[in-house]
Amino acid sequence: MRLIAVVFALWLSFSNFGCQARSGANVKPAESGESGGVTVKNYGFEIVNTWPHDADAYTQGLVFHEGKLLESTGREGKSSLRSVELETGKVLKKIDVPVPFFAEGITLLKGKIYQLTWRQGRGFIYDAGSFEKLGEFSYLGEGWGLANDGSSLILSDGSNRLRFVDPNNFQVTKTITVSDRRIPINNLNELEYIQGEIYANIWHEERIVRIDPQTGQIRGWINLTGLRARSEASDSEAVLNGIAYDEKSDRLFVTGKLWAKLYEVRLKPQ
Repeated sequence: MRLIAVVFALWLSFSNFGCQARSGANVKPAESGESGGVTVKNYGFEIVNTWPHDADAYTQGLVFHEGKLLESTGREGKSSLRSVELETGKVLKKIDVPVPFFAEGITLLKGKIYQLTWRQGRGFIYDAGSFEKLGEFSYLGEGWGLANDGSSLILSDGSNRLRFVDPNNFQVTKTITVSDRRIPINNLNELEYIQGEIYANIWHEERIVRIDPQTGQIRGWINLTGLRARSEASDSEAVLNGIAYDEKSDRLFVTGKLWAKLYEVRLKPQ
């Protein structure tokens, strides 16, 4: 009897193992938005306000600071760093970035503005008040978007990678790969750090992605379809690019390259 019991126990064990293995092999990614234990949310939008924007500004970086916008514009020979009046779009202060540099993203950290360039592997540091140039820094690969989490610079390069950089020595301290249900999300462009998440434009898409800065997992998609048409931009490169956040008043601003308008939007869960 004891031998029969042992044989039966072994048979039951192997039988359960086989059922578990077959069950696991047939599991499909959840259609409800669950991904790795994280719910991926979808958002639409409503326009709260519309502001004028320089239609000649090839927007590469955008920051809200003390009631105004800091903006980096690109293209060789037209690149600049600007302070812009929100309500009128008037350029209050501007310095040109010299040829051959093609300016990209900017971020403001502890009184300093950091600005990337596209293919030269060099960035510039300015005093946030005077725009006086304080120095330069270098990095490998291309520079696209730039943000910060209060201590590290966060740099995108057009891939699905985001690098965290120490602003004291410009060494990479961490790299995350951005994905949604294990699918890499490439062409990450202009960045903004908002309430513990990284918001990123995706080049040539009318969507913004919300990223977990620890894991690179997508937390949400913001569908901004229709804003480009409203902006009346006609250039093929006049894509959505530019995210700024007013933390004090909880306002989100977006614009695009060569857009004549800047929008304050409110997100609507879908």
